[in-house]
Amino acid sequence: MEVDAKINGILLNTLMEQAYKELDKENKNYKFNEARILESIKQHINNTYNKHYAHGKYQATDMILDAGHGESFCIGNIMKYAMRYGKKNGSNVNDLFKIIHYAMIAIHIYDEEQDGRN
Repeated sequence: MEVDAKINGILLNTLMEQAYKELDKENKNYKFNEARILESIKQHINNTYNKHYAHGKYQATDMILDAGHGESFCIGNIMKYAMRYGKKNGSNVNDLFKIIHYAMIAIHIYDEEQDGRN
C-alpha cells in the first residue's frame, strides 16, 4: 500500500524510488547492499503510516513538530533506539530503521528551517 508521506512537499515514495534508481543506475558493486537496504527503509516507513497511531488526522509527531520540539524529539528518539538496539528483542533491525526514519524527519526539519532563512 502506497502512502502520501511527504518530505519538503515531495512524496517519500518518489524520493526513495529516485534514490534507488540512482544507486541502481550507477551499477556499482555496493559492498553493503545499499540499494536493498533503501528499499527496506521505504517499506518500514510505509508501514509506520499504516499503524494505529497514523489513522487520525494528525500523528503525535505532527503535534510535537508544530509545538517547536521536533529536532529534540527526533534526536531523543534516535538516542533511545540506538541504546535499545541489541537489548530489546535482540538485535532488532526495526530499531535501526527507526533511527533512520527519525534522522530523516530531523533532516526535514533542518531543510524547513533553512528554507525559512533564505
